[in-house]
Amino acid sequence: MKHTLSVLVEDEAGVLTRIAGLFARRGFNIESLAVGPAETVGISRITMVVPGDECTIEQLTKQLYKLVNVLKVQDITTTPCVERELMLIKVNASSSTRPEIIELAQVFRARVVDIGEDTLTLEVVGDPGKLVAIVQLLNKFGLREIARTGKIALIRESGVNTEYLKSLEAKV
Repeated sequence: MKHTLSVLVEDEAGVLTRIAGLFARRGFNIESLAVGPAETVGISRITMVVPGDECTIEQLTKQLYKLVNVLKVQDITTTPCVERELMLIKVNASSSTRPEIIELAQVFRARVVDIGEDTLTLEVVGDPGKLVAIVQLLNKFGLREIARTGKIALIRESGVNTEYLKSLEAKV
């Protein structure tokens, strides 16, 4: 199972290297990684997606807390969260396929950010599932390049689990 970890760290040189080293020494892959300033000056939030079972993630959490600059570690996998990712995708777009690609972009609330002679570059923001869906649909046109950020996430203060609500809507 993939777990999403939210880690607050002191914003100092080498912190990310020490965290990545911890994972590498234990043979764990980090599937997604996003780092940026948190709400407090001098603190950064690292959001990472890591494969592993409950026991493994618990052990990694304990190891992370042993690092000097780590302030807080949360496994937010099952917690109601707002999750987002950004993707830039360059698609083959002839004059005949361009309108269909633009229509697909509108359905996904993607923006055209660059137009080439035979390409369109789209900016897509959303949950990881949305990004996978648009890639699958655009694949038939031919994908030139894709660049994705790592997943970022914050816990929902409302406690509303949108994934649970989506599953209820699917049944109706």
